[in-house]
Amino acid sequence: MKKPQERIPLTGKQIKFLRGLGHHLDHSVIVGREGVSDNLVQSCADGLQAHELIKIRLGQNCPLTKDEAARLLADRTGAHLVQLIGKTVVLYRENPDLPPDLGIHLPR
Repeated sequence: MKKPQERIPLTGKQIKFLRGLGHHLDHSVIVGREGVSDNLVQSCADGLQAHELIKIRLGQNCPLTKDEAARLLADRTGAHLVQLIGKTVVLYRENPDLPPDLGIHLPR
């Protein structure tokens, strides 16, 4: 996996917008007893590359606290932690290579 790009901070308005989009997503990745493994990080990175916004479920057997797991996933994928509610994490990472009609257009 290549080194993540520098993250430009999101505004409150942008985070609120992304939370709204994330609400309707299904969980694309589930963190199990192996925690934040290299394979899990790669799955998240692939999901972010394809969709820019993903929802992750922290399973009952996850060895990390939800805060640790969320921060570690965001750091290792180079994504923004948009939301952590219960055991659900929403991550966002812009993909400038997506066609304009498929990418997420953040409000200013």
